Formats: sequence, structure tokens, C-alpha cells
Amino acid sequence: MTVFAVREAVGPADREACFAVRKEVFVVEQGVPAEIEYDAFDAEDAATVHVLAVGADGVPLGTGRLLYGPDAAGKTGGDDAVGSLGRLAVSKAARGLGVGVALVRGIERAARERGLAAVDLHAQTQAVGFYERLGYVPYGAEFLDAGIGHRAMRRAL
Repeated sequence: MTVFAVREAVGPADREACFAVRKEVFVVEQGVPAEIEYDAFDAEDAATVHVLAVGADGVPLGTGRLLYGPDAAGKTGGDDAVGSLGRLAVSKAARGLGVGVALVRGIERAARERGLAAVDLHAQTQAVGFYERLGYVPYGAEFLDAGIGHRAMRRAL
């Protein structure tokens, strides 16, 4: 059994660890162009919480991002009470260990702490079942993002 901890990323080293996992998963594995993987919501002054999963040895295992407030409006239909979960990535070596579930729950905890009532996300179509098991409900039609099929989903907190 692998031991890991999930925490909000604090400081430049944690943020770089988050970006390194995203690069491994999205840019290298899935072929998402780096110029669209990283965006204005990754800036230090954005209303964004980055969550990081780290192994007992200090190796980054996964990450996810919560947008809230005005930064989330474009992804949540303008509802200030809804946050947007995104950029959830787990390194290939850590898959199947519960890291993804722990990251989602960590993002939901951060959303509750910020007074949000629900969390929206855009799930890759192949991951819809994962999010459904965590209580997310799909809505709307499938759409393409970075050439990959996605579905919008929401969970009330």
C-alpha cells in the first residue's frame, strides 16, 4: 500500500510540482499542446486553489485545480456559489491507488471552505464513470476540448 498526503499547494515549489504532473499526464501522455494546458488561471494572483498529492517519499503523484469567484464564472454558468474543478491529473505510476478520489475530495473540501455550494467539472468522456461514482451528475451534450471528448458534470456539496 502506497502512503500519500493531499494538501493545498503553497509556494512556488508546490505549484511547480503540480505543473510537472500536469505536463506528464496532459502534454506528454495525451498530447495536449502546452500552450493550451497552462492558462491565466495558473497565475499566482488567480482565484485558484491547486491541490497536490505527494507520496511518503516526497514525489508528486497528482494534482487538481479549483477555480472560484469571477474566475470560475465562464465554466459554471456565472453562478458564484459554484466552483470549477479542473486539471485533475494522476501520474501513471500512482493510478489505481486512490489518489484521484483523494484529490477530488480535497478540492471539494477547499470549495466548502470558500463557501461554495457545488462543484462543476468538465470530465473527459472516458472518466465520466469515475466522477459518477463520486456523486457527480452529467448534464448537457458531449463536447470537444483539446480534441478530446468531454461532458459537463456537477455535484452539490
